[in-house]
Amino acid sequence: MDAKTHWEKVYATKAPETVSWYRPHLETSLALIERAAAGYSAFIIDVGGGESTLVDDLLARGHKNITVLDVSQIAIDVTKKRLGLAAEQVQWLVADVTRAELSNRAYDVWHDRAVFHFLTEPDQRAAYVRMSRGLSNATATLSSARSGRRTDEMQRTRCRAV
Repeated sequence: MDAKTHWEKVYATKAPETVSWYRPHLETSLALIERAAAGYSAFIIDVGGGESTLVDDLLARGHKNITVLDVSQIAIDVTKKRLGLAAEQVQWLVADVTRAELSNRAYDVWHDRAVFHFLTEPDQRAAYVRMSRGLSNATATLSSARSGRRTDEMQRTRCRAV
């Protein structure tokens, strides 16, 4: 089963609050983003944002340029519905981050709570690192997931604010 099919199945069959990674608010991520972002107009991407409430909290705090990328259309649709009209303030991308077409210099802050953790093949991890490093104006690559699988390259790409 490919990643897209897997995550569509997860989000089609489980309520957001029933998955093990659910948190009502991502305080650690919010604090790191606040430290790394150069104000509320910083361009932020939440990789694997899915049904996370991070986007809700970023909007509530006044952030203006938010992109949520997830491989699951179902997860994106759930979050858009939850946000209502506020969803129009967010750029939504349904894509595999290792193959997504993101313009260089598009983001100031790159947030990933868990996607890198789920990339098990060396070529996937290498593609992810190339993608995140390709954002030459990025002030941070944030990753608050706990994983022993991080490569040395990913460690060197982590947020200066950490």
